[in-house]
Amino acid sequence: MIVEISGAKLNVEVLGEKGKPVLIAHHGGGGIGSLAEPKSTFGPLSDLFQVVVFDARGCGRSEAVEPYSHAQWAADVEGLREWIGAEKIVVTGGSYGGFIAMEYAIAYPDRVMAMILRDTSPDATNFETLKDNARAQTRVTLNWENFDRYWGGTIRDDADLKACWAELIPLYDFEYDPEVSSARVEAGIYRHEAHNWCFQHNTPIYDLKPALPNVLCPTLVTVGRTDWVTPVASAETIASLIPNSRLVIFEKSGHSPQFEEAELFQQTMRDFIADYLPEVK
Repeated sequence: MIVEISGAKLNVEVLGEKGKPVLIAHHGGGGIGSLAEPKSTFGPLSDLFQVVVFDARGCGRSEAVEPYSHAQWAADVEGLREWIGAEKIVVTGGSYGGFIAMEYAIAYPDRVMAMILRDTSPDATNFETLKDNARAQTRVTLNWENFDRYWGGTIRDDADLKACWAELIPLYDFEYDPEVSSARVEAGIYRHEAHNWCFQHNTPIYDLKPALPNVLCPTLVTVGRTDWVTPVASAETIASLIPNSRLVIFEKSGHSPQFEEAELFQQTMRDFIADYLPEVK
């Protein structure tokens, strides 16, 4: 369905029965992300929650209305909370979506009952190690000009974004399967304007570390052991700063334990919910 939030028409799906507690999931990837991943990851929790997944403004099938800033994307989560009529929500996000989940918890603390994070970072220091990590891998030969344009936010158009992403995706999984990676590339929706905005405007000033000790909601922090882009150290920093947090490292995963160790990931979320939100049944 299309829901207008703060002047932008957003592509939204709602899973689960009305009246259940609400979970709102923000996808990762900036301009390469869509609701497909959080639907797969958090949709199975629709027996416990009314799960809201959506394409962020400028992403997926949602309308392109600037700005694509962290503050605006967090405000859009708040708009969706108001739209669905929940007093409080569980806010979730993986990768870049984790940035927005944390931004939301900081900006709207009274509206968050819990937070679930997957393979994300509290600041932009992880982007400083990307090239060294990429040079150390032996799976594929990379075009370094394309690499720099991707992470520098100077992508030319949507087709260029898809092509650059196809070069990078082999680095993400614990075990590289070319067919699986190719299928994910083809299933994507590419929006280069939002992608460029992320890396030109958002990440250069991104640093949530000073604010994270004030995030008091129960927080599950998850990460794959071999994640090359938001490594274990990033997750450890988040968990060390958020007082009421639980860190879980998935030993046979890269950037996507929700796929690579799917059964364990689902059980980890349910264990966290049972321990920290016993009222959710």
